[in-house]
Amino acid sequence: MKQVLCITLNPAIDMTIFVHQLQVGEVNRATKSQVDAAGKGLNVAQILSDLGMQTLASGFLGNQNAQIFEQLFAQKHGQLLDKFVKISGETRTNIKLVDDGVTTDVNGAGFVVGASDKQALFDEVIRLANQSDAVLIAGSLPKGYELDDFEQLLSALTKTDAKIAADVSGQALTVAMKYPLWLIKPNSDELTESFGVACNTWQAQQSLLETLNTPIDNIVISMGADGVHWFAKDGVWLATPPTVNVVSTVGAGDTLVAGMIAGLLDGLPHEQLLKRAVALSAHAVTIIGFAAASQDRLDELMAQVDVSKLSECL
Repeated sequence: MKQVLCITLNPAIDMTIFVHQLQVGEVNRATKSQVDAAGKGLNVAQILSDLGMQTLASGFLGNQNAQIFEQLFAQKHGQLLDKFVKISGETRTNIKLVDDGVTTDVNGAGFVVGASDKQALFDEVIRLANQSDAVLIAGSLPKGYELDDFEQLLSALTKTDAKIAADVSGQALTVAMKYPLWLIKPNSDELTESFGVACNTWQAQQSLLETLNTPIDNIVISMGADGVHWFAKDGVWLATPPTVNVVSTVGAGDTLVAGMIAGLLDGLPHEQLLKRAVALSAHAVTIIGFAAASQDRLDELMAQVDVSKLSECL
């Protein structure tokens, strides 16, 4: 069984609240709500565990409100293992207001990371990376964890035997693009934010990647309903997702990452791999929370994913 270490430096408790026609400044009544243990790396870890992979979840976790995370690990029956470094304070709470399929995020601040916390995490994840087939580092940086800390960790991870993946944004993305990663998954808006150029077409994306001369094996660029571009060693691929009823877009990108990691580790042919990853992501927008589609649902969605090869080797 393949083992994947998923690092979430800044996890969150996601409180998703559904409303109908939100009125700013007025009293609004929720139609329903849900609370989940979350954070980009942990979201990916949950999907990977559903796909049958042994998954280790690490990062920082506040010790004052860890119960919901502990419940998640208990529910996964050993398929998803808790390797978080517990630190003083509370893990942040992110409020997600869903109004007829449109999500508005209000992200909390959370704990502050100290020097001893950084060292404890560094030692733990390097140890775990050397026991794992792949490592993902994903999400934002918490308070007290600087860009230099992120770069030090990423540099050390790329020196292990594991395949290293990243899903980060902002300045962390500009750092990550310099390293010899196995996989990275920015979206088109994140590329524009980080590098200041429009990235709406595969040609524009390819031009940016050539300018950056990035040494990354698999660059997956998500574009929402417009699909996914995968810059692989054998060329550029496009996958267009099926039309589904969107409940919430939270977790769609994380599910895509999980699908790509699982498919690459399983050695699936490129077309099948991309179809499955995009189908998993399409299912993610139809639910609240983080869970892989059943096999029947996955087969149904895969049949509706269009995959084509846009260009041969770069």
